Amino acid sequence: MVRVAVVGGGISGLVAGYRLRIAFGPDLELVLVDPRERIGGTLFTGELAGGPMDLGAEAFVGRRPEIPALLDELGLADQLVHPAGKRPLVWAGGSAHPMPGRTLMGIPADAETVGDLVDTATLARIADEPNRPLRWEPGTDVSVGELVGDRFGEQVVRRSVDPLLGGVYAGPASAIGVRAALPTLAAALDAGAGSLSEAVTRALPPPSTAPVFGGIRDGYRVLLDGLADAAAPKLETGTAATGLVRTAAGWRLDPLGDFDAVVLATPAPVTAALLTTVAPEVARAAASIDLSSSAVVALALPADTALPDNSGILVATGESLRAKAFTLSSRKWPHLAEREVALVRASFGRFGDDTPLTWTDEALIAAAAEDLTTVTGIPIRPVAATVQRWRAGLPQYAPGHLDRVAAIESGVAELPGLAIAGAYLHGVGVPACAATGTAAADRIRAHLGR
Repeated sequence: MVRVAVVGGGISGLVAGYRLRIAFGPDLELVLVDPRERIGGTLFTGELAGGPMDLGAEAFVGRRPEIPALLDELGLADQLVHPAGKRPLVWAGGSAHPMPGRTLMGIPADAETVGDLVDTATLARIADEPNRPLRWEPGTDVSVGELVGDRFGEQVVRRSVDPLLGGVYAGPASAIGVRAALPTLAAALDAGAGSLSEAVTRALPPPSTAPVFGGIRDGYRVLLDGLADAAAPKLETGTAATGLVRTAAGWRLDPLGDFDAVVLATPAPVTAALLTTVAPEVARAAASIDLSSSAVVALALPADTALPDNSGILVATGESLRAKAFTLSSRKWPHLAEREVALVRASFGRFGDDTPLTWTDEALIAAAAEDLTTVTGIPIRPVAATVQRWRAGLPQYAPGHLDRVAAIESGVAELPGLAIAGAYLHGVGVPACAATGTAAADRIRAHLGR
């Protein structure tokens, strides 16, 4: 019998626990610790208008294998769904525009791509960009906003790049590093691309008819509950891990006692706090990773509400709207279109500005309805609504992020019986988090000889 603690009940920790249970079977005493009263971390399926609705992440990158594989392993493959394939709009300059296609996270390869979104001066700047010398040192890292602003102009940053990056990180392009967020672009620049236009062209993925995203019909709670049931841990929810020290036989995790091994599937600041004594350099690197806060307002509207036939509406930086994006859920997801109401999600909060999180639920709901009225041009009258706040939820992959992660992982490699997982390591998406959970379990299995 071995005793392992997993600190953190989000998708990373649940996958780690599940993989450890598969490896050790009944020989494992698994303890799952989380300060919340529920499992799931920043994934949460609520109820709205009589049915489930995800109030955290609602989709995952469909071209990665981790989530479909987990659903299949757990006997939940019939829960896998895909979007209808509709495109989003961008609200910029006080009006709606089609989201440019064939960009790299909003970065165009040529002026024609963003012809409807930016002014003529910006189009001329993009067209001339290949003629201007590009100064790029291989291995360097800058923010996406700095690079794109310098080469293509601030309108491209605010109207095309910010809305897309904001949907992933809840932060602006100025806070996100090229190397961590856009590795294929960094690779093209390192390989000698003579311009940003050329680098984007090289980095764009080949055209594909495969679905870009996937989802879960009855919400992420189906996957979370399936993982928890299969892992069969002793749940210590509502319990915060307050200390971690090495012992002769393994680790002591306060307030829960001694363990042969520990997985820290926790946000970067929590990981830093737990490792301050045993690995101060790792702790300093983890503590330098900032987190953003956000809020999701889910609205149920009358079924005949004439919403645009688009997947959503992204809001450019600097607009007068308070919401940063809308997901037109009943347009985006065919299974939600079957409901007796029209469902919409509004997102609030950006890194560096979490003012909306200080508003009351009523104020957030009113702002969501008013902003949606502005961008659609139709009266929005919710029949039901719910609010979910995410304080310090998403890590910011600032310039130099890969170096920080390398320092964290190399330091942890010197600590036998300890593994880490989470969104701050190798991607904020659900598949990337699941992959870190599997990697953490593999490290513990190797340490314990299984």
